[in-house]
Amino acid sequence: MSLARSINNWRKYRKTVEELGRMSNRSLHDLGINRDEIRDVARSAVTR
Repeated sequence: MSLARSINNWRKYRKTVEELGRMSNRSLHDLGINRDEIRDVARSAVTR
């Protein structure tokens, strides 16, 4: 994997974690996500 791609993946991961982290528990629940799953969801967003 190239350095540029790694950096872009890291940025996408951090942005996803930050955005989901700002959401209320109710909003996360509506999406089917528990707060402790945020990092896993963000990781899967990068690997798609």
